[in-house]
Amino acid sequence: MFRKLGPKLTLAVGVIVLVTISIFSFFNTRAHRRSLLAEVERHASQLSGAVVAGTEFDMLLNQRDRVHETITRMGTQPSIQRIRVMNKTGEVIYSSDSTEIGAMVDKQAESCFQCHSADQPLERLAMRERTRVFRVHPDSGRTLGIVTPIYNQPTCSQAACHAHPPTQTVLGVLDVTLPLAEVDRDIRRGQAGVLLLGVAAIVALSVIIGLLVSRWVARPVQALVAATRHVAGGDLSYVIPETREDELGMLARSFNNMTRKLAEARLQLFQSDKLVSLGRLAAGVAHEINNPLTGVLTYSSFLLKRTKDQPEIQEDLKVIVRETIRSREIVKSLLDFARQSVPKKSPADLHEVIARAAAVVENQFSLNHVTLVKALGADVPQITVDANQLQQVFINLFVNAVDAIGPAGGTVTVTTARLRLSPVGITQIKKAQCPKRHSLVNADVRIDGKPSIRLKVRSEGSEGFIYLDPIFGKTRHQFGLPPDVSKVVQVTCPDCSASLVVEGTSCPDCGSTIYAFEVPTRGMVEGCTNRACTWQRWSALEESGDREFVEVRVADTGSGIAKEDIPRLFEPFFSTKGQKGTGLGLAVIWGIIDNHNGTITVESEPGAGSTFVIRLPVEP
Repeated sequence: MFRKLGPKLTLAVGVIVLVTISIFSFFNTRAHRRSLLAEVERHASQLSGAVVAGTEFDMLLNQRDRVHETITRMGTQPSIQRIRVMNKTGEVIYSSDSTEIGAMVDKQAESCFQCHSADQPLERLAMRERTRVFRVHPDSGRTLGIVTPIYNQPTCSQAACHAHPPTQTVLGVLDVTLPLAEVDRDIRRGQAGVLLLGVAAIVALSVIIGLLVSRWVARPVQALVAATRHVAGGDLSYVIPETREDELGMLARSFNNMTRKLAEARLQLFQSDKLVSLGRLAAGVAHEINNPLTGVLTYSSFLLKRTKDQPEIQEDLKVIVRETIRSREIVKSLLDFARQSVPKKSPADLHEVIARAAAVVENQFSLNHVTLVKALGADVPQITVDANQLQQVFINLFVNAVDAIGPAGGTVTVTTARLRLSPVGITQIKKAQCPKRHSLVNADVRIDGKPSIRLKVRSEGSEGFIYLDPIFGKTRHQFGLPPDVSKVVQVTCPDCSASLVVEGTSCPDCGSTIYAFEVPTRGMVEGCTNRACTWQRWSALEESGDREFVEVRVADTGSGIAKEDIPRLFEPFFSTKGQKGTGLGLAVIWGIIDNHNGTITVESEPGAGSTFVIRLPVEP
């Protein structure tokens, strides 16, 4: 049973409560005992004063019988054990126990030791020194004794009889003893009550704590354990109810977020496997498929010409020709996507590359009544690129433009220009790592179609992630934290929890925490974690100065692209053409441009056409 968390916590808290109540009971009982004894001491002192005052007049008159009768009468009270008067030599003169009269007391006994500790009677004693607690026999109950010195008053020393000289200070001692049986019974009853209360409190607290631990800790932990078993069994759809706002609630939300990420990662893994399989399939069977497709296309086209007078057969043959051409295009697209490789770069004239691409699709322009307009800049320099791959980019863009324009005709405009731009705002961070060399690039969350930079953060009791915009200088970050969190106190690597906080400094604009990560061979990137602040710094990039680019714009007068489709435009297998497209053309284009350290963006409005903007660095 004690292998589980709930019983362990209950036992630990029960032991702590037991120790606490035991200490409290000990000091409470001791204080109660002292209070009762102090009260009895005050009562005994008052009683002694009353006896001295009541017998003073009879002693002055030397009426011994009256003194003896008074002491005997008072000594027989149930609350008084004994009253006796002793002279300065220790002889008992009066006593409520008549057998003691005339006897000498033992000055070394417990009841007399305090007064005679210096081998002679003390003249003045404090209240604490006049009282003592002792036992007459080892098995008898406790007894409280109090001694009260009887001083030589002027009324006695100046009387005519002057039995005692003025130089004698103490005439004798009044000794009163009281039984403490009733006090001891009260103490025992108090101890028993405290013990009973302590046991009841421990049992009650243990039950309450056990119930609270079971509800607040054990059940949520059991739910997490059950969830981990489901996830371990492959059920990534299992969700823990997020009904709490404490740490265990945060853990449940983090667990659900983790399972969602795992599900997404599994889908992406399936997608990657599919892409790899498609690449292998395309590379392995392309020739086997192209040969029969070419035969089917040739013979169906030949039959189409021979059956001009048979409309029913021609309709079927047109379907065969159309679907055969479409199948051949799909195979070609798969081959293009699968054959993406490291570009073989060499100096090339960009205008010649565009001209060759236009010549390839010239017939399609003519058939669809599309006019190609070239507005080429005169000062565009040669750039170091793979001319064949770049030609493929422009061919795909031209074909897409023709498809977007449709049979009604339109215009495709190609514009080139030489630009000198700051690297801030256009440079993509493709590699980022923590101090322990773990990659921070996250392909699960993309910003403008590009993998983000993921940082783990903790602030004001909340934990989550910041997904940084991979384009340095742009701040389209995504914050996985509550909107009211403004100061981040911890920034770590999601894989190894290595700190990414820049110690000893803060944001120069807002004073918030600064993070930093390394871009291999290109220095450190720093930024502010405050979502309302845009401060960033990449010293190596900013100090390199402006860079030269060649910009190519391919604009068409087609139907345009919906805004919600633009972020997914360069994803594999995403197409806006329905069954007519494979969804691989723009993915191939993006891969080629990315391998050339360039960028490609889209400007489009539905019904107003689209413009693809390509920027390639002059120096690779």
